[in-house]
Amino acid sequence: MLTRHQATLIGSLSILLWGSLALLTRLTAGVFPPFQLLAMTFALAFGLMLAKWLRAAQSPIRFLRQPPLAWALGVGGLFGYHFCYFLAMRLAPAVQVSLLAYLWPLLILLFSALLPGHRLSRWHLLGGLLALGGCWLLLGGGQGGFARQYLPGYLMALLCALIWSLYSVASRLVAQVPTDAVGWFCAATAVLAALCHLYGEATVWTAPWTAWLGVLALGLGPVGIAFFTWDIGMKQGNLPLLGVLSYAAPLISTLLLLGAGLATPSWSLLLSCLAIIGGAALAARAG
Repeated sequence: MLTRHQATLIGSLSILLWGSLALLTRLTAGVFPPFQLLAMTFALAFGLMLAKWLRAAQSPIRFLRQPPLAWALGVGGLFGYHFCYFLAMRLAPAVQVSLLAYLWPLLILLFSALLPGHRLSRWHLLGGLLALGGCWLLLGGGQGGFARQYLPGYLMALLCALIWSLYSVASRLVAQVPTDAVGWFCAATAVLAALCHLYGEATVWTAPWTAWLGVLALGLGPVGIAFFTWDIGMKQGNLPLLGVLSYAAPLISTLLLLGAGLATPSWSLLLSCLAIIGGAALAARAG
């Protein structure tokens, strides 16, 4: 068993990896349809865990047999979040969808207080609200407003936030389920994504080598290792602190895009950076 501090550090690795999501997605250059990309990257995530099992001479079937609740949480969280997110992107503008979907760290903060033996301090709450403000500023602050005709898309984005926060916090209720089982949840997500792709998308196999490199990097990093380390953090780590730290993901993403010359610096970026770091510092004080 890991200590709480160790599990929190491992969970934080997911946030760093998710920060690279935008840059790696840029590598794919929008060549692949969303559900095809989702199926390929989650298949790679399963392949990563399968390689681990074979290297350790472990039977994959051993991790297939899990309680129904664990399967419902795992597949519902991984596939449900992405399905709702893609649907929201089709129904509403991307900026507003991103703002609403990124309420999940704050919801993790609030839901964690409902778990037995957990308590939400004022420092957690203040830190979460400050980081939320920085995230909203970073993502555009609702620029253009929220138009009524996009209400279905907004609701789907809110459902994204609800699904991921519930999946994350409820993972503590199935803490006895090994993280290796997430490999099978990734496999199920890949199959469901492939079915959605075959139903409504045209398959694309001809793409530049850089796009395939992006797929490989996504499948091994933000979609692969990140979900395994997040499972460890949610089951054994400091939930409120990880919730607040999650607001660093869009900040890391923007900084990486700046370093790659794909974004421009601004005062709003500086202010959002200070707000997110300040929020994380307040939450860390409570932890």
